[in-house]
Order: sequence, then C-alpha cells, then structure tokens
Amino acid sequence: MHHPAPNPFVYAWLAVAVASVSGAAIFIRLANDAEPLAIAAYRMLIGAALVAIPTLLRSRPELFGVGRADLILLTLSGLFLAGHFASWITSLTLTSVASSTLLVTMTPVFIAIVSHFWLGDRVRPATIIAIAISLAGAAFLVFGEWDGANRRLAGDALALAGAVMVGTHMLIGRRVRARGMGNLPYSTIVYAIAALALFIAVLLADVRMLGLSGETYFWIAMAAIFPQAIGHLLLNWCLGHISATNVSLAILAEPVIATFLALLVLSEPPAWTVLPGGALIMLGVALAIRSDASRQNNLS
Repeated sequence: MHHPAPNPFVYAWLAVAVASVSGAAIFIRLANDAEPLAIAAYRMLIGAALVAIPTLLRSRPELFGVGRADLILLTLSGLFLAGHFASWITSLTLTSVASSTLLVTMTPVFIAIVSHFWLGDRVRPATIIAIAISLAGAAFLVFGEWDGANRRLAGDALALAGAVMVGTHMLIGRRVRARGMGNLPYSTIVYAIAALALFIAVLLADVRMLGLSGETYFWIAMAAIFPQAIGHLLLNWCLGHISATNVSLAILAEPVIATFLALLVLSEPPAWTVLPGGALIMLGVALAIRSDASRQNNLS
C-alpha cells in the first residue's frame, strides 16, 4: 500500500506511541504488590473497556455481526494474546527489564518462523540470516548474563514465549483483518476474550485480586492506559499514514527506552551483555522486518 509523504507530525505521534509502549515494563514493576496474573487480567480488562467505548459508538453493527468462522479465529487470537501477557509480565518478575523487553521484541523473527511452518510461506535467505543473527544475540544475552540463577533463565524463557505468542496472535489477526474486519471491533473482541481467559486463570490459580494497595492499582491502570490504550491506538493510527515497516522499526526503540527508564526509575543497571546481545537482536529483527516488507511488496 502506497502512503503519501507523511506530515512531520505523524512521526511526532509515532514517538509518543513508542514512548507510551516503552513504559509498560516500568509500570508493571512498580505494581509490585500484585501477582503477574492479576496485573495481566486487570490490564486486559481496562484495555478492553477503553476500546469498547469508541467501538460501541462507531462500529456497533460490525461488532455484533461477526460470523462463526471469524469468531473462532478471534477466540484463538485472544487466547494467544492472554498467553503473551501472562508469560511476559511474569518474566519481568524473574529477569531484568532489559533482557525481558529485548527478548519479547523478537516477535518479527518468530512470525517468520511460524509463517514458514504454519502458513507454508517460503523463508527467504535474508530472513534466515535475520533469524540467525537474532537468535545469536538472544543466546549471548541469556547465557552471557547467567549467574547460576535459574530464576533469570526462566524469566528469559518466558519473555521468548511471550514473543512467540504475540507473533501468533498477530498472524491470526492479519488473517481476520484481511477479510475486511475493522481495527476497533477486532481489538474489542480480542481484548475481551483475552481478559476473560486471564480472569479464568486467576480463579483457577487462586490469585489475589482485591485488597491490593492503592499505589498498585494506580500503576496497573497506568500500564493499561498508556501502553495499551494510548500507545497501541496511536500505533494503529500511524499505520494509516506511514508504512508498517517504519512503524515496526520504530518499535525497536522500546527496549532501549525501557532499559534507560529501568536505570532511572528502578536503579537497575543493564548487564554488560545487553549492549552486544541487544544490538544483535535488534539488527536481526530489523532485517526480518525489511525482508517481510520486501516479500509483501513482491506479492502485491
């Protein structure tokens, strides 16, 4: 899809979107009175409610006119999104903000892998190189800073699992949206399903949801409002004005900003492996994004 020359203000809003998304890890860490599943469930519930309001005002017929085939895909998309938040938020309690945010940004790499095995897409040589570079960076990051603490390894593994799950969620979403479904009804249904799944998990795990400190509820609300409602809403708006490739590449700033904020707010300095390992991850992801954009252009 060809985009006209964008207004410079579009890039200003893109910067606001990336900054908003980058605060997620910090807000979650500050909500330290709550268990990860409780944070994930509340975040998705607030996100679903915030998106449902404009959807009910503007897209009610489309929201209530979803067919059975699409509903099955939307349910799958919501379940993978719930799994993403459960695993990634848990990872933040076990490993560093830098490692967690870097590893979860490997989503485009896993999208390429899942597309090959699930959708039968041919993996281009450039994509194979991108995957290899990113996985090398991840291995360096994970094992280079390992200090014998299995907690950290478990946290890194959960961040990678979060990347796989959100990648699968996005691939399913791509398929549903390709049939003409609007962003608002899609997001409302998927967020609601993810919130329901997380609340069921909370009940099964007997996780405490009530009686948390006011400060904890405040930070959970911030994690829902800024990264989820404002950040993702602005990112979707930017997609209408500039290429998806540029938006995806801009999001690579998230782990850099999150690492800086972790140092500033949480007094958490990054390990020495973050710079070389993180650079390899981001280089590989950037190459994967470029390769995917090139493939999409060749198909169109």
